[in-house]
Amino acid sequence: MNSHDLTCVHTGTVIEEDSLTLGQLCRACDVHADWIISIVEESIIEPQGENIRLWRFSGKCLLRARSALRLQRDLGVNLAGIALALDLMEELENLRAQMKTLGHS
Repeated sequence: MNSHDLTCVHTGTVIEEDSLTLGQLCRACDVHADWIISIVEESIIEPQGENIRLWRFSGKCLLRARSALRLQRDLGVNLAGIALALDLMEELENLRAQMKTLGHS
């Protein structure tokens, strides 16, 4: 991923076939690596790769990290609360998609 691609990611375009390194995710979210590590430890996002130097993050991880950051900064939600809130929001989105598929708008 080059710097132009990171600019696109930073402004909101997520390209799913590309993955972000820890450093790129930090820059895209404007946070320190310690914060990303803490949300990985809380299972808010799940990187691919076992070694921290080899971690790669999907577009979905970027979206969840940004949502987590907003919950923390804007509402003061702690990491455990963020994990619960994001899981519930994802479940709600899945249920809405299922209802739409079934024809219940």
